[in-house]
Amino acid sequence: MRAEGTQKTIPTTVAPRRDGMSATRVFIGLAAVFFVLGLAGMEGTLLRNLAQINPAVDAGEWWRLVTPVLLHGSLMHLLFNMWALWVLGPQIERGVGTLPFVGLYLASAAVGGAFFYLLGSPNAIAVGASGAIFGLFGIWLNWAVHRRRTVQGQMLLRQIGFLLLINAALPLFVPAIAWQAHLGGFIAGYVIGEIWSRLGGREAERARFMVAAAVAVLAMLSVLV
Repeated sequence: MRAEGTQKTIPTTVAPRRDGMSATRVFIGLAAVFFVLGLAGMEGTLLRNLAQINPAVDAGEWWRLVTPVLLHGSLMHLLFNMWALWVLGPQIERGVGTLPFVGLYLASAAVGGAFFYLLGSPNAIAVGASGAIFGLFGIWLNWAVHRRRTVQGQMLLRQIGFLLLINAALPLFVPAIAWQAHLGGFIAGYVIGEIWSRLGGREAERARFMVAAAVAVLAMLSVLV
């Protein structure tokens, strides 16, 4: 596909949306609130009910592919993920619309969770928004690849390279990183971005959300069959 096909959906500056509630800020706020709740003595309850516990997923609790985005194992884990979300989220949200952005974030989390379930240990437990964050990396890379012959595209490639380098260092600070969730989220974001680049017209925003929702549903079905 030609690069021109995605130019209209890529913003050129980093700024939160000003025409309504920012989903980026909501996701950051929720992660912060749940982290504080964990510090206040609710960590055990939150883990039992929201973490991706693979035996529970195996028992049919498919929603656990998504709910771990609310939980983080340490302050460093939270700060790394929320920093990346704050850097990438506003541009992507403004470029595609808030509802599609929410769909992208949750679909990437779901695919990352499915990868962790299918490729990880049957008894493994995971928390964190890393799968969703890597979905943002994936769509960002897709945009950069489409525009790689432009000045902006080269800038996007440098930015995503720097961010991926920072996240590659995360295992030095956060033990037991779930690489399966990173891989699944990244693939989901890239694929969704590629499909979105082919959508246009007045119903494009709705179509983007439907694509992301379909990807999330497929991820959940993959752990149920």
